[in-house]
Amino acid sequence: MKRNWIIIIVILLLVFIVYGWVKGTYNDMIIQSEIVDKQWADVENVYQRRADLIPNLVATVKGYAEHEKETLEGVVNARAKATSTTINADNLTPQKIASFQKAQDGLSSALSKLMVVVERYPDLKANTNFLELQAQLEGTENRIAVERRKFNEAARSYNTSIKLFPKNMIANMFGFEKKPYFKSQEGSEEAPKVEF
Repeated sequence: MKRNWIIIIVILLLVFIVYGWVKGTYNDMIIQSEIVDKQWADVENVYQRRADLIPNLVATVKGYAEHEKETLEGVVNARAKATSTTINADNLTPQKIASFQKAQDGLSSALSKLMVVVERYPDLKANTNFLELQAQLEGTENRIAVERRKFNEAARSYNTSIKLFPKNMIANMFGFEKKPYFKSQEGSEEAPKVEF
């Protein structure tokens, strides 16, 4: 009789230990997944900041460069496309991130064209509002790079966690899936050619 109680206690103790480990592992994966989602929100936040600066920049340039209508419309259209492309953090896929990045790259390209136009207007380049907006835009571009790096670090940490044994068994059991990374655009590994 006493032996049966010892076996029951050992089994209950083992069940409790396994339950504690599974619960701790599951909760850790949830926390890491939430960190990735939060970092994604931070990425979207700085992209939104950039999009919010653009109407003021376009309005400032428009006052000086009215006949650059095509370039200004290109920036406005690229902004509209970039802000309409959103991704739910719960459903991040490589294809959706690539689509989001493509829209953002279109906006970056349109802004580059706008900056080339600005070079033709010395009065605009000296305008205090324009200089302030340009500085804010440059700062925002730096923030974008920082937030993308932080997102990739959070995704790497999460992805590593769900792949390591024995956590991978829990991850598979509860449907934890790999989070995608931001990747550089094709051709960015080569330095751009500058010709005068």
